[in-house]
Amino acid sequence: MLGLCIVALVAVGITHWVYRWRNPRCNGKLPPGSMGLPLIGETIQYLASNSSFDIPPFIKTRRERYGPIFKSQLMGAPFIVSTDPELNMYVFQQDDKLFQSGYPDSVQKIFGKQQMGNMHVLVYKYLKRMMLTLIGPESLKRTLPEIEQAMHTSMQQWTCQDTTEVKGAAADMIFSLTAKKLMSYDSSNSSDNLRANFNAFADGLISFPLAIPGTAFHKCLQGRDRILSRLKEMLQERRATSRKQPIDFFDYILEELEKEGTVLTEEICFDLMFALLFTSFETTSTAMTLLLKFVSSRPLVLKQLTEEHERIIKQRENANSGLTWEEYKSMKFTMQVINETVRLANQVPGIFRKAIKEVQFKGYTIPEGWSVLVCFQAQHLNPEKYEDPLAFNPWRWEGKESGASKDFMAFGGGLRSCVGAEFGKLQMAVFVHCLVTKYRWEMIGGNIVRNPGIQFPGGFHIRIHQKDTRSSKQHITPDT
Repeated sequence: MLGLCIVALVAVGITHWVYRWRNPRCNGKLPPGSMGLPLIGETIQYLASNSSFDIPPFIKTRRERYGPIFKSQLMGAPFIVSTDPELNMYVFQQDDKLFQSGYPDSVQKIFGKQQMGNMHVLVYKYLKRMMLTLIGPESLKRTLPEIEQAMHTSMQQWTCQDTTEVKGAAADMIFSLTAKKLMSYDSSNSSDNLRANFNAFADGLISFPLAIPGTAFHKCLQGRDRILSRLKEMLQERRATSRKQPIDFFDYILEELEKEGTVLTEEICFDLMFALLFTSFETTSTAMTLLLKFVSSRPLVLKQLTEEHERIIKQRENANSGLTWEEYKSMKFTMQVINETVRLANQVPGIFRKAIKEVQFKGYTIPEGWSVLVCFQAQHLNPEKYEDPLAFNPWRWEGKESGASKDFMAFGGGLRSCVGAEFGKLQMAVFVHCLVTKYRWEMIGGNIVRNPGIQFPGGFHIRIHQKDTRSSKQHITPDT
């Protein structure tokens, strides 16, 4: 009899717990939706792979069922998932007033709790000013020749290979550029391979957050630990070296750390350096690969791109002189191609914000402590704003502003919009310039998978050749 009572009590307790899981407490009205299975929530469905550039199935099916705002449980935390342009813009407008950075614990373990997205707005602005010494307009003007030379050198090496895996080759190229600018790191003169550790890190970045030896997530954390260990060694080496003037970002960080009353700590600096290194090459190399894929399948786009860049060269007094900042700023069609690439790619599956206090919006309540997953895909693929939204059509950007709006948030928005957006655009523009003026290529292709970020299983391959300068004709095998 006692045993039956215990079983009954346990069953009642479990039933009550499951009910509370599916029906969380709220002072008002929660958006519709499902909290999924206990503990797991809907994480597995959210991480499920697909190969379309359309709105991901997880978002699309729930949006059709519940509307543009719905609740869910992802990666161990309750979420309000927003595909509503007005709520997304409102969240950014209320940054550090009603919302703050709200990344799940699993993401914070990967990028560190002191990464920029988690900073108080005053500290964030302070770090942003520091970063502008590295990737602000004046610095980029000085760096432009170096970027162009690195692109030409890399592409020349690609011509010596039977095939080139674009994503990996572009990532190596950009990592070398960024690591040199950040901390004067040169892999060719270093005994370690910092880039290889980032590969181990990236492989488990989008994975189920289970930190058990052998899992992709555990390998991701191990990759992070190895990278941070090397960064700490480099900081100690730099401290032992006396320099009169700072020559890279590491020097600026050391100067700040030694100032009295500084808000910086070593933990903040390491998380910042780690995030800068990874995001700089990972996001831009993915965008470059997709740009190449899209352009190669649209001969008219390639033709107009080539004409724009050949015109730049023809207008120079010396055709062999390097790109200038004015020439970069004149690349109107190139910028349209870049905007269309990032609109269609939707590389960032979402941005996380957490409600500092209870928020009311359109009759729904966002409870204090709940996170909002700001999803841009529905905005970027809205047929009312973008005719035939799944088509790659750079001309749709003609005469339009490309800054953040409720219909275009590829580089984020609000106080924490992407600091490196101009750096990424510059690298993509120089990549296009070098490619279409000096080389021709054949697309071999490869698979593209979202889970929910973009992956290239098996790589994305091309065969590249030096262009015959006597003819501007480009030879492209359309991507199928």
